[in-house]
Amino acid sequence: MNISSKWAAMTSLWRRTEHTPSCAEHSPWINIVGGTTMLNIKKGGHRDLERYFTLIEMDFDSEELLPKIAIHKGMMNGSLELLIAYDEDSGMDAGYALVATKNLYGYVLLKYLAVMPWCRGQGLGIQIMRLINKRYADKQGIIAELTEFEDPDPDRLRKLRKFFNRFGYEEIESNYTISGVKANLLVKQIKGKTDITPVAQRIIPDFYSRFLTVFTMEKMLDIKPVK
Repeated sequence: MNISSKWAAMTSLWRRTEHTPSCAEHSPWINIVGGTTMLNIKKGGHRDLERYFTLIEMDFDSEELLPKIAIHKGMMNGSLELLIAYDEDSGMDAGYALVATKNLYGYVLLKYLAVMPWCRGQGLGIQIMRLINKRYADKQGIIAELTEFEDPDPDRLRKLRKFFNRFGYEEIESNYTISGVKANLLVKQIKGKTDITPVAQRIIPDFYSRFLTVFTMEKMLDIKPVK
């Protein structure tokens, strides 16, 4: 089954399970690039993660996935938040994010961010990003992790950088790879120092050490010494 077929099968199953229509079926109110904010954001629970982990597996490379049980544990102790963006009128989910929020030197780490596959191409990611920035406006800053795994769209990374840049995120030096693939860090400074590079290079190993076993971390991450 190719990627398109997988998405078609999965989105159909999701909607049957959740009894919610697609964005296309509600295009008069969901097609809101700019304009009045129609979306809101809430913190999801463990049942939500059971549904959303399937999407995470489809949206991100298997080599960069945190174990589902580790995410559950992080949500239990408050160090991870699963955020769900939804339409206020219908309650329909429009996107999600997974954010690490505790013990990161006052910063938060945006690990995963995606718009629901059947809602893409309508500018909803812009609204979701604004909601995330607003939610963590009292933090030192927000760090976003981007990876360079193979993608059907060879221009994906450039588009992602451009997307984050429009919200004030700037790329900083990264000194690690995930499963042999370069990881890129972009930071939106809110209250933090201008040069966050030394802090970020401590945040990354601290973050992964909480959610991976020593064996998995050694296999998955390669953190170079800072020059």
